Amino acid sequence: MARTNPAEYVRQVRQEVSKVTWPTRKETGITTAMVFVFVTIMALFFLVVDQVSAVAIQFILGVGG
Repeated sequence: MARTNPAEYVRQVRQEVSKVTWPTRKETGITTAMVFVFVTIMALFFLVVDQVSAVAIQFILGVGG
């Protein structure tokens, strides 16, 4: 692998960073809200799965009320 001198490396990094498209404040807010909604839905899903599994295991083992 060829080595790049530090000045060339910095130039290449600056060139690549200039190509980055940063999200707008609105896009960031929408994406954040979507993440929170999805996490809430998944938490509820796993809560239900856990409760159903607990009931099924208690039924199989004949334990609990």
